[in-house]
Amino acid sequence: MSITLDYAVPGAGAAEIFTLFYHFRADVPRFEDTERADHAQLRFRLSPGGATYHFADGSVQEAPAHHVVGPTSGAMRVVAEGPVHVFGAGITPAGWAAITGASASAFLNRVVDAHALLGCAVGEAAAALGRATDTTEMVAIIESMIGGWVADARRQSSFVAQVDAWLADSHSPEVNDLVAATGQSRRQVERRCNALYGAPPKLLARKYRALKAAVSLAAHEADTDALIERGFYDQSHFIREVKQFTGLTPSQLREQPNLLAQLTIAGRHALTGQVSPMISET
Repeated sequence: MSITLDYAVPGAGAAEIFTLFYHFRADVPRFEDTERADHAQLRFRLSPGGATYHFADGSVQEAPAHHVVGPTSGAMRVVAEGPVHVFGAGITPAGWAAITGASASAFLNRVVDAHALLGCAVGEAAAALGRATDTTEMVAIIESMIGGWVADARRQSSFVAQVDAWLADSHSPEVNDLVAATGQSRRQVERRCNALYGAPPKLLARKYRALKAAVSLAAHEADTDALIERGFYDQSHFIREVKQFTGLTPSQLREQPNLLAQLTIAGRHALTGQVSPMISET
């Protein structure tokens, strides 16, 4: 059994649109694992076979070969016929607005056909990806798609930077601090977070608090007692929150995380200093 996950950092312009590129291969007859809650994703399946996502809201959805997964409110289970070969990219909140022009909240825990959402460029990119011989070529193919998206994304960049800083700078962010930082009303902030991130600030704070704690656990950087003090009420609350957003209990993360969690956390953590803490620390 061979399963690999390689990451690549987007160039300056593409970083407005994409968080990270990733190249995934699983040489297995059937792949089944749990993915953590995350940003929206653009994915190209380059091998034959179907895949199904089991989302945190209880819905089960089949994925077209080329698809977009909206932002997720919790861990999701993915089941795919093997062998699996996928090239994908995380979509930044500003990138979501530029690419789709739609509220991310309407796509929370949803998978949609990338052709319907992004147009004919998807088919051209998929064909080129199928001919590519390595990850570097694949990155160049997707970066060539961005066109006018960068200018559109930059219209949202100031607010997104404020939200990302708010999430990154505290283990347990307070919504009132974000409202004060933006100078907007609480209602405006909630509306914009829903549109760009797919969730209101309170859920975002919970999501990233749990993901940061999960990385610390897996990397053995902090013990449970220290992490509970980072905004969790008690041990039971800590366990529930971490499991909701990662699909694993704290003890599983520390002692025996699933393979996809190991690859994801190690790969992203290795990029510390090259990418935003919102990526490397979650």
